[in-house]
Amino acid sequence: MQKEVQIETLNRGLIAVYTKEGIFLAWRLLKSEVSGYSDTGLTGMNFIILKNGKQIGFVTDSTNYLDREGTIQDRYSVLPVSEDNNVTYEMACEEVTAFPSETNYLTLPLQKPEGGITRTGEKFTYSANDMSVGDVDGDGEYEFFVKWDPSNSHDVSIKGYTGNCLIDCYKLDGRLLWRLDLGCNIRAGAHYTQFMVYDFDGDGKAELAVKTAPGTKMIQYQNNKPFCENYITLPKEEEKEKKLSNEDCYVCSAKDYRTHLAEMFEEWQNLEQVKQGQWPKTLEECFKIPIQYSYPLKKEDAFKLADYFIYEYAPSRDPKNELWNFEGFIYEGPEYLTMFSGDGKELETIPFPFERVDDGLCWGDYAMPRIEPCNRVDRFLSGVAYLDGKRPYLIICRGYYTRTAVAAYNFFSGKFQETFRVDSGFVPMKNPFCDDPHSGCGTDPVYGKLAGQGNHSLAVADVDGDGCQEIIYGAATIDHDGSLLYSCFDTLPDGKLAKLGHGDAMHVARIDPDRKGYQIFSVFEGAIHAPYGYALRDAATGKVLFGEYADRDLGRCMIGDINPNVRGLQVWVKEVRSCRGEVLPDRVLGTNQSIRWAGDCSTQILDGTDIFKEHKGIISDNTHGILLEPKDCCTNNGTKGNPCLIADIFGDFREELLLRTTDSTEIRIYTNPELCSHKLITLMHDIMYRTGIAWQNNCYNQPCYTSFYYASDMDFKEVFFQIANQ
Repeated sequence: MQKEVQIETLNRGLIAVYTKEGIFLAWRLLKSEVSGYSDTGLTGMNFIILKNGKQIGFVTDSTNYLDREGTIQDRYSVLPVSEDNNVTYEMACEEVTAFPSETNYLTLPLQKPEGGITRTGEKFTYSANDMSVGDVDGDGEYEFFVKWDPSNSHDVSIKGYTGNCLIDCYKLDGRLLWRLDLGCNIRAGAHYTQFMVYDFDGDGKAELAVKTAPGTKMIQYQNNKPFCENYITLPKEEEKEKKLSNEDCYVCSAKDYRTHLAEMFEEWQNLEQVKQGQWPKTLEECFKIPIQYSYPLKKEDAFKLADYFIYEYAPSRDPKNELWNFEGFIYEGPEYLTMFSGDGKELETIPFPFERVDDGLCWGDYAMPRIEPCNRVDRFLSGVAYLDGKRPYLIICRGYYTRTAVAAYNFFSGKFQETFRVDSGFVPMKNPFCDDPHSGCGTDPVYGKLAGQGNHSLAVADVDGDGCQEIIYGAATIDHDGSLLYSCFDTLPDGKLAKLGHGDAMHVARIDPDRKGYQIFSVFEGAIHAPYGYALRDAATGKVLFGEYADRDLGRCMIGDINPNVRGLQVWVKEVRSCRGEVLPDRVLGTNQSIRWAGDCSTQILDGTDIFKEHKGIISDNTHGILLEPKDCCTNNGTKGNPCLIADIFGDFREELLLRTTDSTEIRIYTNPELCSHKLITLMHDIMYRTGIAWQNNCYNQPCYTSFYYASDMDFKEVFFQIANQ
């Protein structure tokens, strides 16, 4: 018996693309229209092709069609035909004509924000960055969410001021519905702002959930012109008690940081870790210098120690520790979580579930030779998960290098309702200014093993087969009820037990179709301190199926069907291996991003660079060569080479590529106009894939995967039963 699972109500998604061979048409097969399977695809609804109101074709085995006599002036529609041949022309979708570009991309015009100047006089501009999609008005067509990244956005560890981070919402025709200005108290960079777009309250319209702060402002538009501006609502009790205002700015200067450090030193004896004897009683003991001052410190003595720390101690640990130039960070002030409706109205703002506590002192930001205040403490992740198997929950996270904290909320009633909260606790250190905070476990007796296992992204999948999705948090997995399903440890070459730890890339999919459930392929950053440089694990248990120890960080990894002659998906880091670990002779492809582009259901890679080493969004593989080489476009995030988005936006089940133009005046949505002989539902009706599209914008953007085995040799009987049981 199929359970009622919330999925989007989408329209037919018909597109018409001009090609040299004629007009290519592609459209969606909806999950509700599937009744069975064949050797080449799913069965159920068939389709009549209408051209200028007259039937020109009948399609049963795919969701695309080529009209070799078509022109760019012709109007096309698709009429679904049920198995009992029940047909009414009123069921035909809205007519479309070929893309105005007269090629294989549709243009989404953008309203590029004006740049600005930082308080130190540095100019910055904006470029389009990560994107997401959601139907904000319930018409069955996606709207497009675009994050604007200032040219001075920074990694968490890089000092300097940034411009404000902005998020726009557009209709497909380029109408700007609203612009969210996150304000000066949300730093700009890949690690700070994940924006979850989903229908969280089940009303058929998508919402936006995002971390906010005083100064966050929503600007609503009509006819592409602003007509209404509103700051977020500060919690009344907090606003009154702390005298908060949306005009407050918590961005620190170098002078501010020096004062902050001195104030922190003044309170040294009051820190819980000092009172309990975990940390040295004096700062001089921490710095391994003779004791010079009495405690509690006088203000002038605190400043002397702050200056010693900034100008002597920190540089002695690493010459790159230039803390006298530490500026542009936010290490204090309130943080919030806000839900906005699709039309830009604020629905609710609550305190962010996990406070900073400090500027990273307890998080290990001062403990390593490279001293990086506000680094580990400000690592964020977000996601969407069907924790009950039926409805979407919002996942909010803070930390993954050391302390890890995860909260789940439902918004079913139009209000945030906390479902569970998971917190590893801080990793104990003997000296917060000289220690290794990564290898240990947190203080929590239940969740302590979760500390330090996270990645720059998360994934969501039903790994244990109970019908509910779990949160795969790097080398650990949180069960749907908030319990810790497992946290992975293994032995080093010397026999010592160690956590698998943090890594830059992770892929959760049905990699080996002949094994039960899902597998996880990951790289790990710990080098000689980690049991594996890479590993393939069973997603249900965390057990390593194969892997290899490495003496260095291997960077990123990838999976996909790049050799159709080998069963299962291939995995690669240094070399290509089968899903069972055998080394294959295939050329190693890039590891930035993958895409389901080809008609044979194999995997392609988005990883092409030109002679100037610039990422342009080239799609290629070992079998087909270069399949797409976009012009006047570029990818994001430097060497990461991420597109704005890869998702099954419209047309058939193959993914579209969304790239910004070099001047960020538009987004180009590329589609593949190659005839495909397979019939499959829109991937957006596969819950695992759809939630993946929501979390794709996390930090180091990662591909998302379907709940079923997707490859050139997929068994459509298994596909049918997999999606039928969702």
